[in-house]
Amino acid sequence: MSVRRVVPNLRTHTPAENRAFYGLLGFEEVMNHGWITTLASPSAPTAQVSLMSADLTAPVVPDLSIEVEDVDAAYEAVRATDAEIVHPLTDEPWGVRRFFVRDPDGRVVNVLGHRS
Repeated sequence: MSVRRVVPNLRTHTPAENRAFYGLLGFEEVMNHGWITTLASPSAPTAQVSLMSADLTAPVVPDLSIEVEDVDAAYEAVRATDAEIVHPLTDEPWGVRRFFVRDPDGRVVNVLGHRS
C-alpha cells in the first residue's frame, strides 16, 4: 500500500478566520469547494491542512484524510477486518474515489484516491 499524503481535517465554523490564521504560518489556499478549503505549504506542497464546515456527501466530517495509490485495494483490505465503514466507497463529483472508516480509537479516516 502506497500512501501519497496525510491531511488533517479541521472542523470549523469560521473558515475565513482559519484561512487567515494558517496563512500567518505560511499556508496558501490550493483548493476551495466552499464546504472544504485545503491549504498547503508552497515549499512542501504535500504539507497540507483542510478546513471543513461539513462534508458534502458523507454523514460526518472526517478527522483526517489519507490519499493512497490504490483506494480500491485499501477498501478491500479494510473490509476484510471488523473495522466500521462509515461512508461506502464512492466516486465523488469533484474527482476523488473515497470511503470513510473508523479507526480503533473512534477517529473517522477519509481514505481517497484521485480518479484519472
